[in-house]
Amino acid sequence: MQNIMLNTPYAVLYLVDNIIVSVCVFIIFLAIIIDFTEFHQRDGIKKEKRSIVETGTMLLFFLSFYLLIRFNIGQIHINFSLPLILLNIFGLLVLIIGCVVNINGRLNLGKNWSNQIKIYDDHAFVSKGVYSFIRHPLYASMIWIFLAASLVYMNYLALLSTIAIFIPFMYYRAKQEEFLLGREFKNYRQYQKDVGMFFPKVKW
Repeated sequence: MQNIMLNTPYAVLYLVDNIIVSVCVFIIFLAIIIDFTEFHQRDGIKKEKRSIVETGTMLLFFLSFYLLIRFNIGQIHINFSLPLILLNIFGLLVLIIGCVVNINGRLNLGKNWSNQIKIYDDHAFVSKGVYSFIRHPLYASMIWIFLAASLVYMNYLALLSTIAIFIPFMYYRAKQEEFLLGREFKNYRQYQKDVGMFFPKVKW
């Protein structure tokens, strides 16, 4: 959508997209900075496991994702139409929901947050708020955001990289965390059965 003429419907849509995406990205980056400032050097570490999947590698993925969008690499050109507008609105809604879930997840997690996988002496088993319907709301919300942004900007390479790289990495990190949490909290296994990892479980 970047190689469009101003004063076209595409231009208005693209401007709205950029404003909403930029605000959400700014909020999440600010939240990450606050988490690092408040909790990165916490004492009282009981258990720790190093992981290749941490904030640094996530930022690298974000940078590559941004470059795909910024330079229209993998962009699908579709004529302006009602289905395109509806897809765009759906993508923006998912992106906003992802941003809200991410911030709420950080607030619920509080001082339990860490860049690497850590269990603290005073570690709490968090199952309230967004954790009551998603086990990993921070990872889940980022998955939703990247998928939604791929849809908003109609970029198939951004979508494929999210599916082929980001989601497997998030799954790997989540399983590493759950191994330690399962050993630390006896009711965590039941929590795994009741609550979905990245998407809410549908209960019939």
